[in-house]
Amino acid sequence: MQTISGLGKIERERLAALIRGTKGTVSVPEAAGILKVSPSEASKMLSKWASKGWLSRVRQGLYIPVSIESRTIDVPLEDPWVIADRLYSPCYIGGWSAAEYWGLTEQIFRTVVVMTTQKPRNRKPVIKGTGFLLRTVSEKSMFGLKPIWRGQVKISVSDPTRTILDMLSNPQLGGGIRSTVDVFRDYLRSENKKIDLLIEYADRLGNGSIFKRLGFLLEQFAQDEQNMIKLCQTRLTKGNSKLDPKLPGDKLVTRWRLWTPKNWAKER
Repeated sequence: MQTISGLGKIERERLAALIRGTKGTVSVPEAAGILKVSPSEASKMLSKWASKGWLSRVRQGLYIPVSIESRTIDVPLEDPWVIADRLYSPCYIGGWSAAEYWGLTEQIFRTVVVMTTQKPRNRKPVIKGTGFLLRTVSEKSMFGLKPIWRGQVKISVSDPTRTILDMLSNPQLGGGIRSTVDVFRDYLRSENKKIDLLIEYADRLGNGSIFKRLGFLLEQFAQDEQNMIKLCQTRLTKGNSKLDPKLPGDKLVTRWRLWTPKNWAKER
């Protein structure tokens, strides 16, 4: 366990200026600009302060401040969303993380879902004890997002409707199809329900599997949404999809061109 050691007067002043001038994270270029030193000098300063326990290294060239109350540098991330935005921007918080934010699930997920235009090699990094699940999206699909403030940092999170559609596009973003269904049903019962927006967003995403899963689930759990069901039917693409690609497809629901696990639905 690395403990925190003391700083001289000049070092304390420089570090204080650095923390005041940044927003939750500190990079080498930021430090160089704020402290009026070269990038090389800034890098050495940050590394030195990290060795003394006043900063904690997130990755090469990026640090987070360590709370003055902490006795060790081994501290968890204060706000993983801020770190995600810093590391993977352009990005947004989505999937089950967004569902939690909008009150669409009571489940507690310890991993943060991040939808990013980057193509990181490691899709499941663990940073300071916090797990992240990264999924790559295209720039044109960066819509249906809401800006929120986390301290001094503005973060993008998928709005409730986009959150649902991301889960229907990839049920693993909801923790699997059963958890996704629970979130979807809560969405339909909530003030966040926007049927017209569901269709609009789904059209823009251009993923035919979404309409197959959406129409099927509406017939299972919201049969009163007949207009929405008909709109889904008119948008069915050729070929068959799985209700959940991670589960066996034992039965084909021909009406929706959808393979489902056993006991999920009667043939329609």
